[in-house]
Amino acid sequence: MVLKTFNVQEDVYNKFSRFCKNLGISMSKQIEFFMESFIENEPEAKKQYLEKLEKIRRGKFVKVKSFADRYGL
Repeated sequence: MVLKTFNVQEDVYNKFSRFCKNLGISMSKQIEFFMESFIENEPEAKKQYLEKLEKIRRGKFVKVKSFADRYGL
């Protein structure tokens, strides 16, 4: 077992936390089930995700040599 940190919107986290508490289920285990399902049982979802990711990678980006200089930090 490993400990991982993810960034999620606080509102989503709070709603899911309440959902799990109300049903008496482990939030961590539900996330694990989701990840397993996503990888093993839903190849179409995986394909759609990879296509979306590729679209993002080909997106228009601004080259920045120095973030601080460009944005005044």
